Amino acid sequence: MLRKGMFLADRYEIIEQIGTGGMSDVYKAKCHKLNRFVAIKVMKSEFSEDKTFVSKFRAEAQSVAGFTHPNVVNVYDVGDENGIYYIVMELVEGITLKKYIEKRGKLPFKEAVSIAIQVANGLDAAHKHHIVHRDIKPQNIIISKEGKVKVTDFGIAKVASSSTINSSSTMGSVHYISPEQARGGYSDARSDLYSLGITIFEMLTGTVPFDGDSTVAVAVQHIQDEIPAPSTVANDIPVSIDKIVLKLTQKKPDRRYQSAAELITDLKKSLVMPDDDFVVMAPSYGASGTAAVVSGASDTEASSENADDDLLKDEEEFFNDMDDDNDLEGNNNQEELEDDNDDSDIDDEDNDKLDLIMKIIGIGIAVIILIVTIFIIVKLVGSTKSNKDNGTTQTTESVTEQTTTKASDKNKVTVPKVEGMDKEGAIQALNEVGLGYKAVMQSSDSVAEGKVISQGTAAGKKVDKNTQIIITVSGGKEVKNKTVPSVTGKTEDEAKSTLEADGFVVSIDYQYSSTVESGKVIKASPSGSVAEGSTVTITVSRGKEIKNVTMANLIGKTESEARQWLENNGLKANVSYTTTSGTYGYVVSSDYSEGTSIPEGTTVTITVSHKQQETTKAAEPTKATQATTQAEQSTTTTAAQN
Repeated sequence: MLRKGMFLADRYEIIEQIGTGGMSDVYKAKCHKLNRFVAIKVMKSEFSEDKTFVSKFRAEAQSVAGFTHPNVVNVYDVGDENGIYYIVMELVEGITLKKYIEKRGKLPFKEAVSIAIQVANGLDAAHKHHIVHRDIKPQNIIISKEGKVKVTDFGIAKVASSSTINSSSTMGSVHYISPEQARGGYSDARSDLYSLGITIFEMLTGTVPFDGDSTVAVAVQHIQDEIPAPSTVANDIPVSIDKIVLKLTQKKPDRRYQSAAELITDLKKSLVMPDDDFVVMAPSYGASGTAAVVSGASDTEASSENADDDLLKDEEEFFNDMDDDNDLEGNNNQEELEDDNDDSDIDDEDNDKLDLIMKIIGIGIAVIILIVTIFIIVKLVGSTKSNKDNGTTQTTESVTEQTTTKASDKNKVTVPKVEGMDKEGAIQALNEVGLGYKAVMQSSDSVAEGKVISQGTAAGKKVDKNTQIIITVSGGKEVKNKTVPSVTGKTEDEAKSTLEADGFVVSIDYQYSSTVESGKVIKASPSGSVAEGSTVTITVSRGKEIKNVTMANLIGKTESEARQWLENNGLKANVSYTTTSGTYGYVVSSDYSEGTSIPEGTTVTITVSHKQQETTKAAEPTKATQATTQAEQSTTTTAAQN
């Protein structure tokens, strides 16, 4: 855990911890280089010890750092220092959608749709940049104080999603997980849309559709159970919103919205005509056994899926019928017994449900007998012809194997060759044939950085769809660490020569300092052990910063007031006096006029009036004054006579 006042990369000052999650802690910090507040997500120690996880964490964060959008919490920087792995993100002052829902209970459908449109805008932009979130949930959606909706943890969630579903830290995420993610298969942009559908459901109803005692229990419900329409859980939800949520949360990705742009169109339309049934749902499978054509799926695949669905429906009807029969046997009411005037038992021939049960049991027995018979015949034929040419005829077993193989081949794909491709191209090639991937970073002196060194499954091999293919990606030449020499206190030229001699690239920054002499190095960053050839920034002192002061109007102030203002603003006072004008003790002029900008330390000359004050009324002469005056007159007269 970081402490208040700590610095990361000599740039980010930790202010306070503002949140914590399953894999990281979040801090508010100040970036002193750009003079702005940011959020820093720091990986927890249990994850930072896993080198594979760390390399994946760094690669995903870097891939998202160049992507910006108004509805996405932008990533500014990613780095590590002394085993601390962190991501610097945009700081959004606000509340998570999860807390907002908890505070409100449930949201009016127009407000929920407005929030969903902003989230979908962010997803649409990300998907166009080939970035899939994989952990859309209200906890990762922030509503700012200005009402702006932003999605956070892009790219980072992708790394976190590789952890097991049984992890306690993913309990919050599993409520919004798509069926394909729950199975551990390949997921794409449509998985984000499924999770957004669950989020909209929660906004409208105040609750999630599936809940349980464990993550596995909830995940199984996402795979097997149908999501109820929001209108069955909460009131005042129009039909268009119901249909949008149901389309978003279809089990098969092909039956959902195929892009966020399609979703945005329907969401905007729902605000204008909420009660219109305009949402186009994917065609349902026919009850007769013929599957409706689904976009992107072959007729064979559709028929196969339809057969599976019909089989599940038959099983459900069978067990429902069994339950109904049990209810009838144990809960016949008195009214039905009184209406039966014949006082006779129910005739088995008239009981359609019992007939259905007997038919199914009979068919089951017949099928078992047929299978046993075929097994015995195959064994007998196989033993009889064991010494004959095996190529003359095909046994029933071999035909069965071929049929099974052909059926199995439909679900298999050929692994493409991705060795030598760049990472993004390799991922795209695998995704195009329905395969997932797991990238492992490895240094290499012969393969360029970002290129695929090898693939875990050989090219040309047939594997099941959604299989995860391991690709080893080059991290470039192995980087050796070197200790940055101390250059603090050296001159700029000395520091530069020392660092370049050790193989470092030097970047120079300048800063005012009241303690370090001009031209000397204040600090170097980074410090300690860093990769050989790294860039080291030295900060050189410009000496004490000389600031300019804007002159105030000193005329009319007393001498002491003028002196005080000049001293407070770093200026020196030179006072001269005049007896010809002004009011005694007040400033009558200054050699710098109001509004003039002058450097600190400048001497400002002010002129203060010492003019003798005039009296308003002549004082009456006293007797002493009169005597003095008469004496002076007498003396003057005597002098004149002489």
